[in-house]
Amino acid sequence: MNANSEILCDSYKKQNWIKKLFLYFVILLLIVAMAVGISIGASGLGPWDVLSSLIKDTGRNHSIVWMLRLPRVIMAAIVGFGLGLAGAVFQAILRNPLASPFTLGIGSGAGFGAVTVILFFGGGFQTYLIASGAFLFSLISAFLILVVAKMKRASSETMILTGIAQMFLFSSLTSLFQYMGTMEQIQEVVFWFFGSLSKAGWREIGLASAMVLIPFPMLLRHAWDFNLLSAGDESALALGVDVSRLRMSSVVAASLMTAGCICFTGVIGFVGLVSPHITRMVIGSDHRFLLPTSGLVGAVVVVAADILGRTLWAPHVIPIGIVTSFIGVPFFFYLLVKRSKEYW
Repeated sequence: MNANSEILCDSYKKQNWIKKLFLYFVILLLIVAMAVGISIGASGLGPWDVLSSLIKDTGRNHSIVWMLRLPRVIMAAIVGFGLGLAGAVFQAILRNPLASPFTLGIGSGAGFGAVTVILFFGGGFQTYLIASGAFLFSLISAFLILVVAKMKRASSETMILTGIAQMFLFSSLTSLFQYMGTMEQIQEVVFWFFGSLSKAGWREIGLASAMVLIPFPMLLRHAWDFNLLSAGDESALALGVDVSRLRMSSVVAASLMTAGCICFTGVIGFVGLVSPHITRMVIGSDHRFLLPTSGLVGAVVVVAADILGRTLWAPHVIPIGIVTSFIGVPFFFYLLVKRSKEYW
């Protein structure tokens, strides 16, 4: 009996070591990707020029690095981390491999809020008005899910169906508003739905970081509850998990993170779907490691997508939402066709 216990203990430690090793590898990969992202641009600055500009004021080069390149790369990492983590949370509480912030209608709600501001408001602070509209309607979308879930005891099926219904609702309203807009307004709407990091600044980074990082400790604290929930609602309830409360609080936290990510950048799809699956394939479904690693993988995906968007058609910049869609769509079809349950 003792020998078997030692074998199980050694196996558990080995699995944890592999998970930690992958976590450290993703952190290193993110650092490398961010370094590459800062070194790439139309101004022709080399890596040593960028490094010297980071350390000391070198005039024009210093401004290019600190005001343009560095905020763009940091915002990409923050947005990717938030979307990847939110996707892992939604998949955990709904026990659905295709759940993500956008399949639940939160992205559609944000798009409708942005379109509403673009068509009916304007002025010098339009960027922040658009961000506020997207943020507000993201939370309204999450609130609708919570209201219906509360009425129907917060089952995963109810939340998924509510998300799909409001996704079609907000998409229809967005199309109606686009039909009413002028050509200039429609062009701005289309650009917002493409997703872009071009307007990232230090103030936007501070606001997005707060909305992403503040809910993170609460979600990580519930990692064991997410592990128990994966066995089913009844099993989790029998082991003392308040399933309804867990779903409600997690939806609020993940929706806040999603809203904070996309309100300044526009729609960046598939990151919340792809990142948790990539992570789960490598380290399994232990949410103590799955949650932070999914966020880091999402950060790598968005930073890498931004690098591709700036280099594939240089000097033109392909919107990041288009690049992530090209990455995510084949993976999405792979999930639909294969749907392997081994890692789920």
